[in-house]
Amino acid sequence: MTEYIDVKELLMEADGLLHGHFCLTSGLHSDTYFQCAKLYQYPKLVEKIGKALAQKLENLEFDTIIAPAIGAIIFGYEVAKQANKRNLFVERKDGEMQLRRGYKLKKGEKVVIIEDVITTARTIFETIDAIKEFEAEIVAVGCIVDRTQGKLDDKLKINSLLKIDPVVYEPANCPLCKENLPLVKPGSRVGA
Repeated sequence: MTEYIDVKELLMEADGLLHGHFCLTSGLHSDTYFQCAKLYQYPKLVEKIGKALAQKLENLEFDTIIAPAIGAIIFGYEVAKQANKRNLFVERKDGEMQLRRGYKLKKGEKVVIIEDVITTARTIFETIDAIKEFEAEIVAVGCIVDRTQGKLDDKLKINSLLKIDPVVYEPANCPLCKENLPLVKPGSRVGA
């Protein structure tokens, strides 16, 4: 039986649920930002959320967890540990996600991609591209926070601990910009 955890409450306790004017990794603007890295300060919290996601994935048949660097490495490792699966990560080199460090996948190897927060799934698709040459089978995607508003349900099998629909804006139509509120870009692609 999956233990219920209140991820939103955990994020608030760890100061990882921010309010203001943010430029998300996707380039969209929002009044809400989920800084899941704040959870990673506390190994017991990471263990708890990793176990919760591993339990959500336990009915799936898969061999390996792959997480994109840098934001999801710790969480991906913990999910893999709790699920007793192999753990790999992709990382950006020359602006492109790559499977490096001698990591390899077998043809047909069943993979779950783990991310911290998904809004447009750009990083998920970059991760899929990074492992395409190995002809692995993507079984599912797992995350802490799913902000996709159901827009990717037909393309990705997302398993999340928190599904939330915060308001997002195209930069040209952002009312927070029109109010001249300072724009903050706290994500992992700052300067990327």
